Amino acid sequence: MATQIAARLHGPADLRVEEVPHPGVPEAGEVLLRVRSTGICGSDLHPYENGAMGDTLLGAPLILGHEFCGVIEEVGDGVKLQIGTRVAVDPAWTCGVCHECSRGNPNLCRQQKFCGLFPNGGSLCQWMRVPARFCHQVPDSISDDEAALLEPLGVALHATDLARIRIGSTVAVLGAGPIGLCVIQLAKLAGAGTVYIEERLRWRRELAQKLGAVWLPAKAEVDVAIECAWAAEAAQAAVDITRPGGVVVLVGIPLGDEITLKHSALRRKGLTLLMCRRMKHVYERTIPLVESGQVDLKCLITHRFPLSDAPEAFRMNAKYEDNVVKTIIFSLTQEGRK
Repeated sequence: MATQIAARLHGPADLRVEEVPHPGVPEAGEVLLRVRSTGICGSDLHPYENGAMGDTLLGAPLILGHEFCGVIEEVGDGVKLQIGTRVAVDPAWTCGVCHECSRGNPNLCRQQKFCGLFPNGGSLCQWMRVPARFCHQVPDSISDDEAALLEPLGVALHATDLARIRIGSTVAVLGAGPIGLCVIQLAKLAGAGTVYIEERLRWRRELAQKLGAVWLPAKAEVDVAIECAWAAEAAQAAVDITRPGGVVVLVGIPLGDEITLKHSALRRKGLTLLMCRRMKHVYERTIPLVESGQVDLKCLITHRFPLSDAPEAFRMNAKYEDNVVKTIIFSLTQEGRK
């Protein structure tokens, strides 16, 4: 039986690089993808550290990874994409026919399979079989690493859409991780007058300021607060700094699967509270934003590891060592390409 190399999580902090079966020939509507780049997401760190993502428990060894791009090596029947095409992949494989999907809310599809979330394997491997309809061709001007980061950019774009930022409004972004840094750039493109940043890690705060954000002053009030920082105490902080009639968007996922908010603060201010669930059909928008230089994804990438070093990459990222912002894990067959 043909095999491949993959990074599988066996339990908390127990990530192993090992041989697993090759995915095989693509079926109708599928492509066989050679994975090139995968980003480590904060949501990958939940199962890595705790063996769970929200209420989804790790029930067996699992290949992690959902921010990825690759090259098509084989196509199944009915697929129009060509062999050799480089694609970014939407990791949320939705049914396309349910009530939510038909109303334009595929991110809320109850039948969706999400890469790297138990029981669905992810992209920290050499090859994957992927439904062709979730593959998006990327131009040569966008690197493999940038193509992988179109997924977190898509989440940031969905969060910014929810916020409905008006020209000249004040926006606070809580958390300068990769998604927060993308939100900063998108909020400015959306017309925000001032974008504030709240971030505890100095190097991430400095990068946010380079991208045009201003440090959030004491007792500030903003029109829109977008929380991108694990959603624990940051959720209440977002409520506290939003002016009456304002909007709060929660993007982060709390480690304990719970948040606590003061009802009186929400009610008396008449705030609109919105939850950001993944993203909708945004790749046709994110690709031109990166290709045109309106959004900078390269500046987010601080570390690159080969697939063989995935356990060290996760260990370092989970401890926020070495001024990490975004870590990319690249294929063993693409070690020189970025």
